[in-house]
Order: sequence, then structure tokens, then C-alpha cells
Amino acid sequence: MTGGLARAGGRLAALLMVGAVCQTGSAGATGTGPDPTVPAREAAVQAASARPDIVTWGAAADRMGDGTPDRGYRLVVHTSAAGTGLRVRVSNAFGDRTLTLDSVYAGIQRVGAALEPGSNRRLTFDGAGTVTVPAGATAWSDPLPGALAAGSNLVVSLHSPDAAGPATGHGMAMQTSYVTQGDHTAEESAANWTGTIGSWWYLDSVSVRPKNRNTGAVAALGDSITDGWASTSDQNRRWPDYLARRLQKADTEVKGVADEGISGNQVLTDGAGQAALNRLDRDVLTQPGVRTVFLFEGINDIKAHTGVTAADLIAGYQEIVRRAHAAGKCVVASTVGPFEGWPEWDRAGDAVRRQVNQYIRTSGEFDGIADFDRILRSPYDQARLLPFLDSGDHLHPNDKGMQAMADSVDLASLDCDH
Repeated sequence: MTGGLARAGGRLAALLMVGAVCQTGSAGATGTGPDPTVPAREAAVQAASARPDIVTWGAAADRMGDGTPDRGYRLVVHTSAAGTGLRVRVSNAFGDRTLTLDSVYAGIQRVGAALEPGSNRRLTFDGAGTVTVPAGATAWSDPLPGALAAGSNLVVSLHSPDAAGPATGHGMAMQTSYVTQGDHTAEESAANWTGTIGSWWYLDSVSVRPKNRNTGAVAALGDSITDGWASTSDQNRRWPDYLARRLQKADTEVKGVADEGISGNQVLTDGAGQAALNRLDRDVLTQPGVRTVFLFEGINDIKAHTGVTAADLIAGYQEIVRRAHAAGKCVVASTVGPFEGWPEWDRAGDAVRRQVNQYIRTSGEFDGIADFDRILRSPYDQARLLPFLDSGDHLHPNDKGMQAMADSVDLASLDCDH
């Protein structure tokens, strides 16, 4: 973190230190024993009901490798919306046994694995410093007093004494995080955090309580393009990141953005992660404060050469719309971008893509439309990416393409009620 981000981190560390005054006592330090702040915490939770939490960061959950006992993870995530009362959701969605986390901290990145002095504070779960998450379940932390700024590099450090079996996380983070053996979660120094990883483990959501009770969020349901593949790592240049920066400056009540893309993901079929239809509830509809689902997925169904037709994909989209509407969410959909030049491209698949795009543009079944195909395609060959926006593999946009996509979104379409 350099320049403006470093200054923002310093200001946020000071704000978090103010909140730390509210967490004195043995339970605030260790998570064990009587906690004199419990009545105050319960009162704060009741008062917060008038200002619902919204997601400020999210990543789709997927099955990882086996967990490693006595391993610590220092996970760097980039927030979207500002607010107070930070909470994190830890996930054991793909575990086959209980997951115990005996130490979870949240702080602000200074540089690398080092944290801003005074910013690292322990998170509790129902007042305890340890949480046990059943197989297939998730758990939210208690709210952490203090303010969290928009566009912060938040660092969640967690440790499991006995992790084993399939772990839950997000494989392609496009972000460097850190690992260690032993419990060093309370340390702000980087000295013991010498290992690096490119994935997020056991963490799938961060929420805050915004100042304006009407503030909402958008969740982007997608594949590798939404996940940020081919964007610059550690620079937050996925298209949802660019969208989040636009939203912070705009006169809109939508401020939170959750990136729920999985590389290789399909709408209809499990494979690279559960299919969009099968993960919709967990990854999107249960994210706090989500007002709008942004649907940008289908290219992997088309290029898999499994005989998927436009009618098949349209039926999948209609199911997503039906379930999102039933949950009170709006759905904004984007057209599927061009991919001629990618090894799996063929004319039959491109014909399906064009039929799907025609449906998205004209059906009237969505609450809003974004036309990423029009933004990304070459005017000289509409089956190909514009070279200026092409990462070089003819499927994934580069940083400029990611920004062009985000810049094309009608922000008013995200701020809707259903």
C-alpha cells in the first residue's frame, strides 16, 4: 500500500483505535471469561436494526485443498462501502467436519503482511474468542466498534489449531495474502508472516453498517472475467473494483460491491465451483444489504461444447431472476462478450452467444441491462475482442477492458427496488 492508500490506512487505524476503547476487559483481550461489554453489545445490535448491515467485500466460496493444523492466514481484502460495526463471515461450506478458529483479528494493511500500528483487533463470535463452525455452515462475527473507510485494504488474520479435511475459500484471489505456522494473528509485525498465497481461506464476506440506513449493495455473479483473471494482481482492477470506485463518487444509495465470480464457473453445470444456480443463495442472496444481483455469466456453458443451447441458458437466467425476485432483489444482466481466437471458439458456440445476447437485450425480463458485448467487441469483427481491451488470450479483458466494462454500467439501474 502506498500513497493515498497508506494515508487512508493511517486515518482508519486511528478510527479503529477509538473503537478499541469500547473493548477493554479480559474478554476483549482474550475472548474468555466474563465480558462486561455484553449488555452494551446487545444494545448496539438492537440499535443497529434501524441501519442494516451491507456487504463491503465478498468472494464466492469454493472447495479448497485440505486444511492444515496450526496454520495462520493473513488475508488481504479490499473494501467497497464505508461504515461502522465491521463483521466477517467465516465459512465451512465445503467442509466434512467442524472447523475451529481459535483466533480471528481484523486490522489495516500497512505494507505486505505488516499492519498499521494499533489497528489490529480481535473479533469475537457470540462474545467468545473462539468459534466452531459445523460442516456446511457459516458464522458471522460480532460487530467490531469503530469506523471502516471505503477502499481500505482490510486484513483478516485467522488461525485454526486443528484444521483438516476439505477447506472452504476462494482459489483465485488476484491478491497476495500471507501464511504462517502457529498463532501470530495478534501481531502487527510481518516478521512471522513469511509465506505468501494467492487465495483466501475460510473467509467469504465482510459487512459494515453504513451511515445512511437506505444504503444498499450489488453482488456480481459471474465467472473468471468477474473474478478478475488477466487484471493486474494486488491492484484491485477487476471490473467490480472499478464499479465500486464509481459508486463511491456517485449520487446513489448503492455503495457496497461483492465480487462473486469464480474462474471457469458455469450457469448450469457444476465444475469450476458449483454452478451459478446452485450457489446463488449462499454467495449472493444471503449477502447482507444486497439490493441488486448483477448477472454476467454464460460463456463457459457455451464454450464447453456440451450441447448447451440458447434455450438452456435462457431457462437458467429465468430461474435466477425468479429466485432473486422472490428474495426481493433486482437483477441487472449483461450480454456475453466475444471470444473468437480462444481455443474453444467455434461458429456454433458463437451463434448461441448471439442468440443469448438478443434475449438479454430484448426480453424485458431483467430490471436493467448492461451491454458488455458492445463495449468489448471489435467494430471490424464482432466475434472478437477489441485488441486495445484484449489481455492477449482473446477472452479475458485487460485492465483497460475491465475499466471500460465498469464505466459502461448505468449506475441508476443498480439502485432499484423489487
